[in-house]
Amino acid sequence: MPRPRDRVLQNLEAIYRDAYERAKAAGDQARMADLDAAYQREQLLLEVLLDIRDALTAGAAPRGDQAAASDPIAALETIHRITKLR
Repeated sequence: MPRPRDRVLQNLEAIYRDAYERAKAAGDQARMADLDAAYQREQLLLEVLLDIRDALTAGAAPRGDQAAASDPIAALETIHRITKLR
């Protein structure tokens, strides 16, 4: 079972917050700015990946069928549908 979205995002925030606080304590303004930008970029990428994960799991098993959820062909079809939306 995949980890909940909130837990994944909280873990990302905790990692960056710790590094940011260390840079802040050291008075390293450049590092703080770099960490802030990196956090925003990583958060966006992670949210996209979580959206894809959610779409694959929802698209693969619309009726709650566990066998369909593990079907690689259904997963590929879902990815194909997602990429066509662009």
